[in-house]
Amino acid sequence: MNHQKMWGKEPYFGLGYEFDPQWYLSDRQKDLQERLIGVCHDVIRPEAIRCDETGEYPWKSIEALAELGLLGCIVPEKWGGRGENHVGLAMIAETITRYGCASTGVIYMMHMAGLAALLFRASGNQEILDLLGRLDSDVMIGSASFTDPETGGHFWYPKISSVRKTDKGWHVKKNASFTTSCGHAKWVVAQTTSPNFDGDYSDISDFLIYADEITAHPGQWDVMGMRATVSGPVEIDTELPDQRMIGGPGDGAASNDEAVNAVAMILYGALYSGIAMGALDVTRRFTTRRRHAQYGQSVADYTTTHDVYGRCLTDTQASRLMLYALCQELDRATNDGDWTIYETDPDARVRTPFICWGIELKEKSCRVASEVADSMFHLFGGAAYSRRNEIERILRDSKAGWIMGPTNEIARGIVGRWGLLGYEAVDWWNQRVNEGQLNAELGKLDAEGKRAIIDRLEQELADEA
Repeated sequence: MNHQKMWGKEPYFGLGYEFDPQWYLSDRQKDLQERLIGVCHDVIRPEAIRCDETGEYPWKSIEALAELGLLGCIVPEKWGGRGENHVGLAMIAETITRYGCASTGVIYMMHMAGLAALLFRASGNQEILDLLGRLDSDVMIGSASFTDPETGGHFWYPKISSVRKTDKGWHVKKNASFTTSCGHAKWVVAQTTSPNFDGDYSDISDFLIYADEITAHPGQWDVMGMRATVSGPVEIDTELPDQRMIGGPGDGAASNDEAVNAVAMILYGALYSGIAMGALDVTRRFTTRRRHAQYGQSVADYTTTHDVYGRCLTDTQASRLMLYALCQELDRATNDGDWTIYETDPDARVRTPFICWGIELKEKSCRVASEVADSMFHLFGGAAYSRRNEIERILRDSKAGWIMGPTNEIARGIVGRWGLLGYEAVDWWNQRVNEGQLNAELGKLDAEGKRAIIDRLEQELADEA
């Protein structure tokens, strides 16, 4: 590819377009990519350095994204957005983290996850449609608030949240442990168990909550990396009108499968591929300029450097190709990323069949980013500790994805069980009894221990009766 990638007025110091899978992008998307790289140079990357030092929320970066129309980029044109498809969304997110700011990338991901839930059930809900129309004009950054403190990496399991019907609508109660843009998001999508919850945790519902209905605790965010995401606990205890429920009661599980997970998993892939590429870029800049006088060579001239850099670049490219291939297939399945398909067919499940691919992508991209950033850190030698070389910030930021829900360990467990034992064995909602393990544990009890179990179970049956 002959087109020169620019960084301000200079050729880009990192890898050029010949190492980017540009064949997935339309001419319109390539033009947007180039403009977004310019915004990263002028605004987002300088803000990344400053906000990493101060822990401030990167409002200037969010406003710059809004000026490009990117907060509502996947909103259909008929609802006031850009109508971007999955490939374009992946390119945008990867560009933000590679050339700009990883924290801003995570903020963008959680905004898009919440937005996907809104788009899934926007048809016929004027409250949602009004919000979609002003995402960029009013810089309406949002988030998704799903994770209960007690369920950790199983973020889809609202163990201690609830809602009840009232004369005015819905009384929602929710405690969430890590909500990105805590205290800064102007709206969130929160998930609770449904109004008639009877113990089935797949019976969940989603709600649109505005900032003045949330008690946020942003001051608790003091962390190693991703410092500008301001991810902290929030509490919701508020009464909402009927139209603030997204979809109907019990629609949350379908929303997770068809909308939220589809968008969140490809954005994991995009963000952490961008972080890995960012590590490769700054390492190229350093190793080609750093010379050892005693050998008359740059760090980039050593065979060992070639081996390490080549392995990391190859791993990252594999992750990127998985990302864009999945996005391309999602575009084929959704009429090029069209969210209006649920207007005529609310029961459509065209993204759901790709859940396993999304979970695999999440695991791979986050693992590769962590490993690549670590390897690039070592190629800097002692200079890696210098903030001005940027690799230490990239290394710190690269670690977050591995432990974000579903954690890589949980993701591998899901994929492994699914592959070996079938979809039902995944047991998303902890409903299947492992009788073999149960019997093995019961066999360890003496008569007194078995009697205690019998007494407890009989009491539970009596209480239920």
